[in-house]
Amino acid sequence: MPSTAPERDERQRRAIDVLVATLGLVAFSPLLALIGILIKLESPGPVFFTQKRVGKDGRPFEIIKFRSMTVAEPGQQTPTEAGDMESFVFRPVGRKTAIGRALRACSLDELPNLLNVLRGDLHLVGPRPDEPELVARYRPEWQARHDVKPGITGLAQVNGRTDLTYSEMMTYDLDYVSKHPFARDVKIMLKTLGVVLRREGAR
Repeated sequence: MPSTAPERDERQRRAIDVLVATLGLVAFSPLLALIGILIKLESPGPVFFTQKRVGKDGRPFEIIKFRSMTVAEPGQQTPTEAGDMESFVFRPVGRKTAIGRALRACSLDELPNLLNVLRGDLHLVGPRPDEPELVARYRPEWQARHDVKPGITGLAQVNGRTDLTYSEMMTYDLDYVSKHPFARDVKIMLKTLGVVLRREGAR
């Protein structure tokens, strides 16, 4: 039986995921090592930060990033945003290190996400995965964003990123879920380069 267009797109998407993630990790290996050294020199704690996120079909996974904050003291809680999810806008919490601020400004803290791509947790392009605590507060229709695999970058990230309200971000994510041919992924990846270089919405 011949494959359908979505199946072909998914095979192309996975092939590009593996190729780009592998080349990226190899090409940036000196930078990755340098960042790791700087993180260890600046503050005690691990080089990498892992956090549970919700992936395709609601399956949880651990996302990998460079640690950009000091390690929380025992019992110290990272403040969560209360109130209306419709108007929620991401605001960074305190405890960011100097290296962490620089990494976030250039989006370099997310380079280890490429390991998640190789593991199959993420695509290069897709809705950014949320924490279970936030997913628990979703409106029912927002759950559709889990119909596709999440990504490192996505339609919301190239159209406002963290400057968007949650409702605006969901509008972009659900638009992507409704139609995401591989050609659209390529356009989003190319646009992401400009967004990162201009540091748009980096926090």
